[in-house]
Amino acid sequence: MKLVLFVFVCCGLFGFSQQTTEPFLANIVKQFPNVRDTAISPNGNEILFSAQSVMGNTSAIITVTKNGNTWNPPQVASFSGQFFDIEPFFSTDGLTLYFASNRPLEPTGKTVKDFDIWYVKRSSMDDTWSEPINMGSPINTKNDEFYPCITNNRNLYFTMDNPQTNTKDDIYISEYRNGNYSPPKPLDDSINSNGYEFNAFIASDELFMVYTCYNREDGLGSGNLYISYKTDTGWSQVKNLGNSVNSDKMDYCPFIDTKSNTLYFTSKRDHSKTNFENPQSIEELLKEFDKYDNGSSRLYQVELGNFLKK
Repeated sequence: MKLVLFVFVCCGLFGFSQQTTEPFLANIVKQFPNVRDTAISPNGNEILFSAQSVMGNTSAIITVTKNGNTWNPPQVASFSGQFFDIEPFFSTDGLTLYFASNRPLEPTGKTVKDFDIWYVKRSSMDDTWSEPINMGSPINTKNDEFYPCITNNRNLYFTMDNPQTNTKDDIYISEYRNGNYSPPKPLDDSINSNGYEFNAFIASDELFMVYTCYNREDGLGSGNLYISYKTDTGWSQVKNLGNSVNSDKMDYCPFIDTKSNTLYFTSKRDHSKTNFENPQSIEELLKEFDKYDNGSSRLYQVELGNFLKK
């Protein structure tokens, strides 16, 4: 695997220049003002994402299941739809789903709190989800915790907004040891900086990480996706995934399906026209407004070729 990672670096960021970024679940996504946070079940038959209002002040987790080769109509997940829920992530067996929410701790409560990491469980892939369970201390604190990612050894990576530090959002890890989680600690300065780092996807074997960095000097503008590799001495210095993936708008919320070697992510890229050669009719304007890449949060995918195969 180390040889494969060496090839990654030498060939230049997964060889994305040979791939094409395309919309993902376009017909379903376009039903909602904004969509973000792709999570695909291990068997590939279930997709969850966050659907949000125009201004982003309402958010629910949506589930879409597959019937043969056809995706069923989207439904609000059984545990969502009342509070601000975002950023689902499946465990490796698909029987636990982690997410971030500002819901109250008490099941009957109505007053929202800061964002915590929650989870729901099920006995099999065909069963319904349990009621949400708060992960509690030491994961959740008085600060906001976002974007959970669980690895094979149950280490938990997530984003924390900690006003007690001199940084903005950072990526944290809580290691799973002897049946308990250790107090969260930020990753080192090869990953975090004084700016914003958030929304990290970590490979289940912890060999690489893709996450969002905001407005870095080597960025294309706004937020871009970056990659780092696990080495014998820690995480490598991050590399921008380049303009075959990133745009000059916000690119964030990565998810990698290693079975299909596909990167899924959210982008606010906008290819709308600012002027036209001729005056437009109502129908032509509506068609322009309804473009997939119109500045709203949309889901995209790009194939990674053979680079993730061992």
